[in-house]
Amino acid sequence: MAETRSQHTDAELEKIAARVRQGVIVGTHAAKSGHPGGSLSAADILTYLYFEEMDVDPQNPNDPKRDRLVLSKGHAAPGLYSVLAERGYFPPKELETLRHVDSRLQGHPNMNDTPGVDMSTGSLGQGISAAVGMALAAKHWGETWRTYAILGDGELEEGQVWEAAMFAGNHGLDNLCAVVDWNGLQIDGTIEEVNPATPIAEKFRAFKWHVIEVEDGNDFAQLRPAFAEARATKGAPTCIVAKTVKGKGVSFMENQVGWHGKAPNDEQFEQAMAELKKGE
Repeated sequence: MAETRSQHTDAELEKIAARVRQGVIVGTHAAKSGHPGGSLSAADILTYLYFEEMDVDPQNPNDPKRDRLVLSKGHAAPGLYSVLAERGYFPPKELETLRHVDSRLQGHPNMNDTPGVDMSTGSLGQGISAAVGMALAAKHWGETWRTYAILGDGELEEGQVWEAAMFAGNHGLDNLCAVVDWNGLQIDGTIEEVNPATPIAEKFRAFKWHVIEVEDGNDFAQLRPAFAEARATKGAPTCIVAKTVKGKGVSFMENQVGWHGKAPNDEQFEQAMAELKKGE
């Protein structure tokens, strides 16, 4: 059996998230590549899931009774790896091998290599479909574990997302919770400039989802009741639409589209780490 979910205060979670963000910077700096912006915006969501919400056990990562997490925005792998390392799935020192040859931590999550990774992702739109399949399987087998999926707002431009949403809503998969990391930026510019899927909440409601809108998805005081409401919702899947800040926690990365897929140099690394260590 997976271990019982632990309880942390918001202040404790903020300190954990600061360390998770440091891991993102360590990994992308060591790799000289990767995606820090969207990893940093989702760091609080990932921290809450792995340290407060999900029923998981790092000592038994393949426990069939565990909750599942699918990082549908698979390019934010540095964030996922960092939270897994902080949670104890593998040593934090391993973050320095990000994207290196023979490393378990490649540019996109690989469920065959990395402890704690529940689904290989990277091609946008496919992760949420896999999460829907996991939730359906749990229902079919009469299991009580839950499935969570994190999507990017730019990812919502993929048609496959809405096919999956339609299926989940029509089948009342109330053991599924999707979180949209709405930071407003994607690789080519702002969401509004490229191909906006807005209004996001209304679209998911039209697909028969229960929708919770979170004004600040980087605030644990707002994430906590949202996930509690999602867990209590019956008869429909839940989508938490969380507004976040791309590059959150690093002053020169915040709200800067150029940090979608670029690694910090040595000077930027030192500045970023100094800023993030203040949050510990």
